[in-house]
Amino acid sequence: MNFYPLPVARLIDEFSRLPGIGPKTAQRLAFHVLNVDIEQAERLAEAIVNAKKGIKYCSVCGNLTDVDPCSICRNEARDKNTICVVQEPRDVIAMEKIREFKGIYHVLHGAISPLGGVGPDDIRIKELLPRITPEVKEVIIATNPNVEGEATAMYIARLLKPLGVKVTRIAHGIPVGGDIEYADEVTLSKALEGRREI
Repeated sequence: MNFYPLPVARLIDEFSRLPGIGPKTAQRLAFHVLNVDIEQAERLAEAIVNAKKGIKYCSVCGNLTDVDPCSICRNEARDKNTICVVQEPRDVIAMEKIREFKGIYHVLHGAISPLGGVGPDDIRIKELLPRITPEVKEVIIATNPNVEGEATAMYIARLLKPLGVKVTRIAHGIPVGGDIEYADEVTLSKALEGRREI
């Protein structure tokens, strides 16, 4: 039995379709929207529609952009000799926040997952290959440290090695501030494997 008027029920239902939003949070968001003035609700709706209509994928790297190519690909100061391969556009943002990487990116839009029905042709691997020119000296694979991310990294590495480009993988292990006693076996194993001289 539905206790809400139809427009409210629909608003709750639409919020609950968002990732990480359960029924209670959807209800809370819906009532928040109902309690704000009409101008604020219209600004929210307009922002959603404008983002959906105005954002596209960069034709070069696959990152989100409102201008094609994106600002990173257009930036002449970026190091075109190094390409960092990431799974999602939000990974580019995470890398940019550290302000250490000065190269360019390639966004896959997913990872190989045989159980999920995602193969190499379902993500942007074939678009990476033409970008490996003699100018490119290193490809850094920064996929997630899970089964799918590792499978994707291995696949890309095997594909690129014959092209004569250096292929590296970001380090995995114990995070800064973490305690060894709480780390799982895989994390400890990766930390030991990626050790370096000090």
